[in-house]
Amino acid sequence: MTAIRLLLVDDDPLVRAGLSLMMGGAEDIEIVGEAADGAEVEELVDRTRPDVVLMDIRMPSVDGLTATERLRDRKDAPQVVVLTTFHADEQVLRALRAGAAGFVLKDTPPAEIVDAVRRVAVGDPVLSPTVTRQLMEHAAGSGADTRRTHARVRIGTLNDREREVAVAVGRGLSNAEIAATLFMSVATVKTHVSRILAKLDLNNRVQIALLAYDAGLLEESEGNGH
Repeated sequence: MTAIRLLLVDDDPLVRAGLSLMMGGAEDIEIVGEAADGAEVEELVDRTRPDVVLMDIRMPSVDGLTATERLRDRKDAPQVVVLTTFHADEQVLRALRAGAAGFVLKDTPPAEIVDAVRRVAVGDPVLSPTVTRQLMEHAAGSGADTRRTHARVRIGTLNDREREVAVAVGRGLSNAEIAATLFMSVATVKTHVSRILAKLDLNNRVQIALLAYDAGLLEESEGNGH
């Protein structure tokens, strides 16, 4: 098995030491570098080629949000998991919109942080539907109408089946669960998800979920009893 290459980014040396110790016990994870500020991230990514970046969101010079945006604009960008102390935080939401694959709280049990790294390395988001909704509601008062209009225009480029899959992704269903719900094969679900990502120029399933929420698709789905 090829080890997951991990870059740690946090301005607190004690946090980095704790994460390093925690990850060092996982045979399938290799820590390839550490950074104390977002300003160091791009150079380290070029040099170490990580699969996953575990990124603190609050740092003194360049914060995790800015660093995430810069990374996700790059070709073959690593997956980013945001480290935070708050569930419902507008900066976390912005990082997810910028392409982070999810977030973990700093007081999350070590085994769950290790699992989060493993999951995003294979393309699974680290974000429950409940937490997604908490985040969306936290920022709902800021530009919600504009976001909804924009999201509906983008969602309008999807065909009916792709729209159904987008709603299912927004509800937090796995590929197997979507396949069972929509009566299609898992391979077909994966194809639809890939097409949605390409059509909407998105990085991952978290962004599909957020866009579906912005467009009001989840509310409509619940109203229809789904």
